[in-house]
Amino acid sequence: MAARLMGYVSASNTPTIVGQIGAIPTAIDYLVVAGGGGGGNSDGATFNGGGGGAGGMRCTVTATGGGGSLETAFAPTSGVTYTITVGAGGASNTNGGDSSISGTGLTTITSTGGGRGAGTNAAAIGGAGGGGNNTNATGAAGTTNQGFAGGNFVAGPSSGGGGTAAAGTNGGANGGTGGNGTASSISGSSVTYGGGGGGATTSGTVGAGGSGGGGSGGKDGGVTPTAGTANLGGGGGGRTSNGSGAAGGKGVIILRQSNGVVGSVTGGTATISGTNVVYTFNDSGTITWSA
Repeated sequence: MAARLMGYVSASNTPTIVGQIGAIPTAIDYLVVAGGGGGGNSDGATFNGGGGGAGGMRCTVTATGGGGSLETAFAPTSGVTYTITVGAGGASNTNGGDSSISGTGLTTITSTGGGRGAGTNAAAIGGAGGGGNNTNATGAAGTTNQGFAGGNFVAGPSSGGGGTAAAGTNGGANGGTGGNGTASSISGSSVTYGGGGGGATTSGTVGAGGSGGGGSGGKDGGVTPTAGTANLGGGGGGRTSNGSGAAGGKGVIILRQSNGVVGSVTGGTATISGTNVVYTFNDSGTITWSA
């Protein structure tokens, strides 16, 4: 008899997982998004902040980061506890934290934290790279199959951080925009993850954050940069007017199975989506499948 998922809808119309018939799932799809990089700071006189790069994205469903090929689902082992690590968003001038899935017998699946935007320091390489500024002009590279580079400083305002679907744009008359993020439907609906942070400007228009949670840049006159969105891995916006850039948003890990026993979860949630069980980890936790 083939393994199948079992569930019911309660009187309150809330889907409830009640059990399974069968063995260990044959394949686990995943989305692993790292924390976004922080936007660059400003000294209020000689330099402004570039946008932070988005956290890297690796995914087996719909699309993955960096324009790469889809990742391959993994087959879990009965009784192994898999550690789910969700990367934090980086503070100003700081890379985001890596997100990962690890466990005995599994080659660790890691997405790299987003690179910081240029400020006092040069932009940093990350899942997606941070954007450059007038004193550290070169935007940083992204990681292959995870994200794109930050924009380069050309003239005027600072550049946007890279996103998981596109590079950040160069600063010009306006602040550079963050690169756009990548949409995935692993959760049962389409959600965009990993937008880059926008660059700061002293005049003109602030750099907008990329789709998928990128924060916008700051501007002289009291416009403060905004943080990347939590659990989307967006990069933080760059700063002007003597202060810190905005923080990146923390990452997320989502797992999905279509057959086999339901996993035992700590730190996350399990829900039914059609014929799948979806596990969402907005924070770090564990999961174990036991036959």
